[in-house]
Amino acid sequence: MSKARIAALGLTAAVGLIAGYEGLRQSAYLDAVGIPTICYGHTGDVVMGQRRTIEQCGDILQSDILAAYDGIRPCINVRLTDGERIAYTSFAFNVGSNAFCRSGVARRLNAGDRIGACNELRKWVYAKRRPLPGLVKRRDSERIYCLSQLK
Repeated sequence: MSKARIAALGLTAAVGLIAGYEGLRQSAYLDAVGIPTICYGHTGDVVMGQRRTIEQCGDILQSDILAAYDGIRPCINVRLTDGERIAYTSFAFNVGSNAFCRSGVARRLNAGDRIGACNELRKWVYAKRRPLPGLVKRRDSERIYCLSQLK
């Protein structure tokens, strides 16, 4: 069911984008800011020492992508291109839907400044007040998706 909904929403590319940047770790670990994490960046109900199968991780990833998308939908007052949908879902997956909704990204998007909203993604590269190279690369990829279908 999740796979079909992801495809219907045009989020298939988001699966590869997110999985590529999150990476797969089947054992629980602490992320860059000390949050227990497992699989492809999943942080909900994770206990250190926990393990998941590859299949479980794939299911969790799909569920988390849909949750990220569903979490940002109420904050968006414009129709998104496929590229924007992919970029903003990946962004919200990483920073959380609440952070997306309070961000300059959402404010600019809803104000009609779509290019400015895409460019705003580049500001979100910090963890513990320092830029992380992986976040810089991820935001660049999200920005490319975001701008890809804007005219």
